[in-house]
Amino acid sequence: MSKDNKKQYQPDTNAVRLQMPKTDQMEHSSPMFLTSSFCFDNAEEMRATFADETDFNIYSRFSNPNVDEFVKKMCALEGAEAGYATSSGMSAIFAGFMALLKTGDHLLSARAIFGSTHTVITKFLPKWGIETSYFDMTDTASIEAMIKPNTRMIFVETPSNPGLEIIDLELLAGIANKHNIILNVDNCFATPVLQRPIEYGAHIVTHSATKWIDGQGRVLGGVVVGKKELIKEIHTFCRSTGPAMSPFNAWVLSKSLETLFVRVERHAGSALKLAQGLENNPHLLSVKYPLLPSHPQYNIAVKQMSGGGGIVCFELKGGLQQGVRFLDALELLSLTANLGDSRSIASHPASTTHAKLSDEERAIAGITPGLIRISVGLENIKDILEDIEQALEKSAQ
Repeated sequence: MSKDNKKQYQPDTNAVRLQMPKTDQMEHSSPMFLTSSFCFDNAEEMRATFADETDFNIYSRFSNPNVDEFVKKMCALEGAEAGYATSSGMSAIFAGFMALLKTGDHLLSARAIFGSTHTVITKFLPKWGIETSYFDMTDTASIEAMIKPNTRMIFVETPSNPGLEIIDLELLAGIANKHNIILNVDNCFATPVLQRPIEYGAHIVTHSATKWIDGQGRVLGGVVVGKKELIKEIHTFCRSTGPAMSPFNAWVLSKSLETLFVRVERHAGSALKLAQGLENNPHLLSVKYPLLPSHPQYNIAVKQMSGGGGIVCFELKGGLQQGVRFLDALELLSLTANLGDSRSIASHPASTTHAKLSDEERAIAGITPGLIRISVGLENIKDILEDIEQALEKSAQ
């Protein structure tokens, strides 16, 4: 940070002002370090660096100034001791699992999770002898009874993707600490603007930076932040296996963080208005948004979130077929697999992101046939609401 690195600033100031030391050119904006490797002045300096006696850069698979800047910003925003950035959100999730779990361990995961995370847990972790089981986020009383002697980690998304289920992080951290278990929280939907899981006891926090952190649908990225000793294991795993974030993507994401707070405020404000505007729509069975009093975990959301986020979900009366017709009737909203963009996006999980899951697997993840997920963008809320309303009318005919 310019002039005084030791001064403590507010998180939104850190998002703007934290950056790498200036070069001799005295640039105002951080330059890009598009290099695969770094040089040394002499053989002894090179030996000492490879022996971890210095913190000099060696190779961009290990570290890079742009990636380091992005990680430092994310650590400051989440209140974390350390972090590591990866090439995508899924590589961050996978790294957290593989670096901290071993053969014979047990992973206890919320059942309401992203489709690709579900695939990793059910299809790949068993190949390495890692046992897994799911708990219901709406039945917190049953969680502790599911812990086994070999349980090593609890994994949860809150709010969940796409069903917006929410769990009390303080309660979950209490269970994890009681049994000496790592609590790994996917904070993608809330971002550190609206929720800081470490303050409630989480040990590591995982993000797909591709979503709200980038915020404009440009680059892929992931990051894990948390306790230093846990991040060290993740760094060791990633350094050898190679899911490194590119310097260019890190530069883009670091610049994105400068506007994260103002963007998320707009996303969340518009999403609340959209949810309120759709609550009594005759074509819907239900509308779900964390800050609607009708949300089953509304009281928890108010306790641990400063805003409801940019995702609104609703259930169509016509189920799967109406879901397809609804997407086809949209005129303004984009149809894409991403979310957290400056442009509003609509998706129908049952026919897209979760289509490869069985009916039983979709039910476990909370995916119903008529569920629609709206990622509310930065357009005028009047235009977003009008487009959804006209599409609902057309799809119901």
